[in-house]
Amino acid sequence: MAGGGRASSGRPSKKKGPSKGTGGKVRRSLEGKGATPPAHMRHWFKDRKRAAAPAGGAQQPAQARRPKRDDTSEIVGGRNPVVEALRAGVPATVLYVAQRIDSDDRVRESIKLAADRGIALLEVSREKLDRLTNGTHHQGLGLQIPPYEYAHPEDLLGIAHDAAEVPLIVALDSVTDPRNLGAIARSATAFGAHGIVVPQRRSAGVTAGAWKTSAGTLANLPVARAANLTSTLREYREAGLFVVGLDGAGPTELGDLELAVDPLVVVVGSEGKGLSRLVREHCDVIVRIPMHAAAESLNAGVATSIALYEIARLRRR
Repeated sequence: MAGGGRASSGRPSKKKGPSKGTGGKVRRSLEGKGATPPAHMRHWFKDRKRAAAPAGGAQQPAQARRPKRDDTSEIVGGRNPVVEALRAGVPATVLYVAQRIDSDDRVRESIKLAADRGIALLEVSREKLDRLTNGTHHQGLGLQIPPYEYAHPEDLLGIAHDAAEVPLIVALDSVTDPRNLGAIARSATAFGAHGIVVPQRRSAGVTAGAWKTSAGTLANLPVARAANLTSTLREYREAGLFVVGLDGAGPTELGDLELAVDPLVVVVGSEGKGLSRLVREHCDVIVRIPMHAAAESLNAGVATSIALYEIARLRRR
């Protein structure tokens, strides 16, 4: 029952006295923290580049992904690979030798060859050598090979010009085996080519395997890297070179190549797929190496060697 100064709970109500002052704290909290700062001033705003988009609704072009760097040193592991690389004159900067290694003839020869060439010798733990060689079976030896310095495709024309010779350049289309690259470098050096062009993607690079197969010829024969092989072939044609493609189904036999005495780019495709469609379209002529039907194709290194020999023979006429 209401009344009598009692609340509905039955307890007597207490008269609320005057409250203490807040010192303006409540008033300041009601004022807020001001305008929201722009995106570029917020450190937690991750996509800062979105705030820099131009007015009018136009979007900023997406930033191209940075290509994976391939200019890092390569570590060759294993007693046989290391001593063979040193015998072949592969450029190297450091020979890593594991602590407490069981020495044999290969280890002693590797250390001697490295010392004779002025290559640094470092004794490291097996755990560190495991990390350097990515866990390969290194047998206590690792050889560090510096990154190869590729030339520009235009540099190969300059080399032929300086030598007062008719340009002869070898271009590789999707040749992915470094040993083929090394073998081609060896043949190109033997038959007077002025350099090799390889695509930047889907192609073998100058690795330890290529160095060993080349038998040291890569030290004197430049290898150029093309961002786009078809564009490079187009530029060579504009510079006055003829582009000759090697293909087993070519309409012209290699021995009948009338362009052999002219400035040439010889394009070699992969053993399995041959020349790609775009590269084939940029060739002035497609030639074949005559052979028995029992052999469907030749290794890229062998085919290049035969073609370069025949071109050199035709030029001597």
